[in-house]
Amino acid sequence: MNTEALLREVREQLTDGGLRACLLVRDLRTGEELGIEPDTELPSASLVKVPLALATLERVRRGELDGATVLDVAPGRVTTPGPTGLSRFRHPARIAIDDLLYLSICLSDGTAADALFDLTPPEQVTGILRDAGLRGITVRHRTEELFDTPVERFDPDQVHLAHALAIDAGTSGRGHRVAQLDTTRANTGSARSFTDLLQALWTPSKVHPEVAGRLRDLLAHNVLRHRLAPDFSSDASRWSSKTGTLLNLRHEIGVVEHAGGESFAIAVLTESSVAAAAQPGADALMAEAARRLRDHLRQGPGPLGRLR
Repeated sequence: MNTEALLREVREQLTDGGLRACLLVRDLRTGEELGIEPDTELPSASLVKVPLALATLERVRRGELDGATVLDVAPGRVTTPGPTGLSRFRHPARIAIDDLLYLSICLSDGTAADALFDLTPPEQVTGILRDAGLRGITVRHRTEELFDTPVERFDPDQVHLAHALAIDAGTSGRGHRVAQLDTTRANTGSARSFTDLLQALWTPSKVHPEVAGRLRDLLAHNVLRHRLAPDFSSDASRWSSKTGTLLNLRHEIGVVEHAGGESFAIAVLTESSVAAAAQPGADALMAEAARRLRDHLRQGPGPLGRLR
C-alpha cells in the first residue's frame, strides 16, 4: 500500500472508531516520519509529567536540587477512579525527590507530580524546555487541576454525562467550557512537539546526557502498559512511554527500540467522540494506527514519508 492510501485508511479507521487522532511516528536514525495532524495542539493531560521530570532532573544536575532530599507530602485522598500512588494516600508521607520522580512518571501519580511542581513551578518548567531548544510544549498549571473536572461532580453511574460535556462543549478555535480542555488555559502540546522531546532524550541534543539517561530509564519502567505497549513490546523490542488520560482525551508517547538497532519515536494524542469512560477498543485502535505507520516506515515510505 502506498503512503497516501495508508494514511487515508488509518484516518478512516480512527474516525469510524470515534477518535480524532493526532499522531506522528519518526525513525530516530533517519529522521523519516509519518503522521496525521501532527501539529494540532491538544491539552497534554498527564504527558506534562515528562517535561516536569526533565526540568527537575536538570535542576538536580545543576545542583539546585538534591534528589535525596526528603519532602513531607500531604495525602491526595482522591476517591474517584483513575489516580494512583500518593494521590490515593489517606495519610501524610515523607519521600525523596528521586522517588517522587519515579511515582510521577512510572505510576502517573499526580500528587507526586505536584510536590515536584512545588519545587519547579510551571513557568520554570517551560523555561527549561525552551533552554533545551524544545518548543511547542507549554506548561501552565499543576496536575491538581486535572482532578477537578466534571467527573468529580457526577455519581459513578453518571460519568458518561461528564464525557458528553467534554465532547460537546468545545469551540471551533479549540476553546472549551471545561478549563482543562481549553488550549488557551491548559497544559498543551502536539504530536510533533512531544516527538521532538522524545528525540531529544534518545539522540544527542541540548538536553544533558545525564538528564536524558535518567528520564529514559524512568520511561522504560512505566507500569501503565494498556494502550500502545501491546503493539510495541516484545522479546525483541523495548517500549518506553508515558500515558495521558483526561475525560475524552487518550494519549501516549514513547520510543520503541528494536534489537536490530532501529528506534522509533511515537506520539499519539486523541479525542474521543464516544461518551464513555472505559474504551479499551479506542486504546487498541490507537496502538494499531501507530504500529501500521511504524511498519510502513520500516519498509521505506519514499518521498511522502515527511508529509502530513
